[in-house]
Amino acid sequence: MRVLIVGGSGFLGAELVRQATAAGHATAATHARSRPEGPAETEWHALDLRHPHQVAAVVGAVRPEVVVNASSGGPDWAVTAEGPVRLAQSAVRIGCRLVHVSSDAVFSGASLIPYDEACLPDPVTAYGAAKAAAETGVRLVHPDAVVARTSLIIGGGRSEHERLVHALAGGTRAGALYTDDIRCPVHVSDLASALLELALGDARGMHHLGGSEALSRYELGVLIARRDSLDAARLPSALRAHSGTPGPLNVRLDSRATQRRLRTTLRGARQFLRPVS
Repeated sequence: MRVLIVGGSGFLGAELVRQATAAGHATAATHARSRPEGPAETEWHALDLRHPHQVAAVVGAVRPEVVVNASSGGPDWAVTAEGPVRLAQSAVRIGCRLVHVSSDAVFSGASLIPYDEACLPDPVTAYGAAKAAAETGVRLVHPDAVVARTSLIIGGGRSEHERLVHALAGGTRAGALYTDDIRCPVHVSDLASALLELALGDARGMHHLGGSEALSRYELGVLIARRDSLDAARLPSALRAHSGTPGPLNVRLDSRATQRRLRTTLRGARQFLRPVS
């Protein structure tokens, strides 16, 4: 199958490129700036999601059977909210499938129950609002698209969360890990495998792809520190509720419905961050 990974130079995108190529799919990928390292057989294209003509040109040139959008523009509305809608329009134009990666940041965490696929977004940050807008736009333009919400992505020491823990433990960065900010961390390889399963099958609609257990950012940091032989006692903790920094709190993604249809197991952080003896 011919696959286009949008955001292929990012953390998740690079793993998607690696797995798609290893599985024998004809794989094209996009990068925003300089062309990254990657499998030699990958076909790379420069793409700025802010420019509609570029989106249409890349999708038209690649002619993929499925597009997986793993791009990340942070709170940049033109990239994070509007870019995925442009991708959806181009996917519809050539008649291909689309998997759009969203985030648990679309939720506030005010609910006392886990968030399943039927829960409505109530974002409290600019990033969450942009992600929520993208979900709505993608599903309106491409009703058969998959929208996959995920949580904190971890893996191989390369994620922003792992780098933050190393910096805090080493005293090279100020800040703290919140004890009241609850998420469902997922390993990048599990997430990429699950996304490709959804992309290459007949799934449509909303799916949750969080890890199987909920942890605070501080608990996650302690697990990372122990795995990497860092002094977890050096990790500062705080309450987000007292920090003045807006953000979701108790966001527990309920991924059980999606997990039942997957071969890939979405492991919990205590499993994939277990120290290697």
